Amino acid sequence: MTSLRWAIADGWTITRRDLLHWAREPTPVIIGLLFPVMLVLTFGYLFGGAMALPGGADYTDFLLPGMFAMTMLFGMEATMLAVNTDAARGVTDRFRSMPMAPSAVVVGRCGADMLNSAASLTVIMVCGVAMGWRATGSVGATVAGIGLLLLLRFSMLWIGVFLGLTIRNPEAIGALQIVIWPFTFLSNAFVAPGTMPGWLGTIAEWNPLSSTAAGVRELFGNPSWAGNSWIAQNAVLMAVVWPLLIVAVFFPLSVRRYQRLGR
Repeated sequence: MTSLRWAIADGWTITRRDLLHWAREPTPVIIGLLFPVMLVLTFGYLFGGAMALPGGADYTDFLLPGMFAMTMLFGMEATMLAVNTDAARGVTDRFRSMPMAPSAVVVGRCGADMLNSAASLTVIMVCGVAMGWRATGSVGATVAGIGLLLLLRFSMLWIGVFLGLTIRNPEAIGALQIVIWPFTFLSNAFVAPGTMPGWLGTIAEWNPLSSTAAGVRELFGNPSWAGNSWIAQNAVLMAVVWPLLIVAVFFPLSVRRYQRLGR
């Protein structure tokens, strides 16, 4: 229990460090908060009029939960860059020389990013309400839906931490972003996988982002446009299973990689 208490205290110290950095240089944070809003306005108002949902459901109600889920992935790039920059500048080596818990640096970084994620989700949900979106489910279901979104973000952060510690060249982070964007669009965030070619729709359905988006739509009481496959019919379950699997894989990998830096 003493070790756990010190690990939590060390992790909070690193979290405060990152929050202080953001307070001194708020521009990247502000841009990160406004970027999802720009995407929502673009897809909702520019392309939304051309989208027709079964039963005449409102496309905005379908789109917003998908955009909430996509927003949870956007911060992974900032996590990779921040972790990689600290490692390249020797900051991480200084932390490793201090008497702190081995997981403190990576846990602290994720703690700060989760606070930023909660702020991003709040901003985009307020934007959605302004556009006419509403969560018509119960209060408990709505809270559960928000929890699924934050759980997805938590799992994606560990991928970002691991890749940030693994990639030696900061310029390679920019190249990796090219891979992340197709992954986000190859989902049910904007359209149903059933409208895609068969093999492509299957890949989209098994995308963890699709499970979270579909599960959140179900909990929020929004149009789902779901398919008939097993994974589409069990979206809420898979919205929990996918992130837990990702954390189970990348959390120990991140801690191990942090401990082996410079070897």
